[in-house]
Amino acid sequence: MREIKNNLTITGKNTKNIQSTKGKMFGYQVLGFGSGGGAKLIAFDFVIAAGGGGTQHVGGGAGGGFRTSFPGGTKLTISSGAAITVGAGGANTGTNGGDSIMAGVDGNFTSSGGGFGKNTIGGPGGSGGGGGNGQPGGTGNAGGFSPSEGNGGGAGDPRTQGGGGGGAGGAGGNAGNNGGNGGSGTTTNITGSGIGFCGGGAGGGHGGQFSNGSPGGSGGGAANSAGTDGLGGGAGGDKQSFPGPSAGGSGRVILRCPAAEGGALSVAPGSNTVTDHPGGDKIATFNVSGTISF
Repeated sequence: MREIKNNLTITGKNTKNIQSTKGKMFGYQVLGFGSGGGAKLIAFDFVIAAGGGGTQHVGGGAGGGFRTSFPGGTKLTISSGAAITVGAGGANTGTNGGDSIMAGVDGNFTSSGGGFGKNTIGGPGGSGGGGGNGQPGGTGNAGGFSPSEGNGGGAGDPRTQGGGGGGAGGAGGNAGNNGGNGGSGTTTNITGSGIGFCGGGAGGGHGGQFSNGSPGGSGGGAANSAGTDGLGGGAGGDKQSFPGPSAGGSGRVILRCPAAEGGALSVAPGSNTVTDHPGGDKIATFNVSGTISF
């Protein structure tokens, strides 16, 4: 006997007397129209990299927060039509990077934007920005996640050398005779080849008198250089004698699922992509904010 799907409503003269025919009929559960349908759900492996921090002075901007399930972690279930937000890089006025957010069925899943670098205390964020002028760096893991999404920034030196911005893989270095080194990023091969994300920017300093710190790699900027877009890198601190504030790099979101589940996968807008993993899985890459459908 086939399943009967209806959800008729009988209304009497008294509008409060409303009866639904939804129930059991002929031994079967009669479902409401569309029940069991709804938006399709898929559990994805993911990488969520937030935007890197910008810098206004000698302190290096921090790499954006970095979170992943790959390999072997808990996947995140999302529904078709879900919104994906890719965090922008922090501005060259010394602001934090933007959060990257994925709308899961159990609520939003977020990586925090990287902290700013300045000539004062570094900004807190996914990783912390570098401090300047003898001030401490900012704290990392703003979301309080386990495992941590990032690390703290390095302290500045009183001689106007900046601390390095923290990164997803390590803390920013303290300044000494030179600007502090940016904290290391972290590498994932979720796409089939290694990609480094969320490195901290180098601390800056007196350009004519001292050398400057090294960037943390993985998108972090050298002194007086912007973080790399798409990698969530922190901006490099300015050279004191050659001011030129720098912006952090934008983040990225990557989702991966078996081809059998994601055969009809599509993303919008067109600057985002769907590709095939060498092992047969489907990979959706978000370079800008958008939506995913399947």
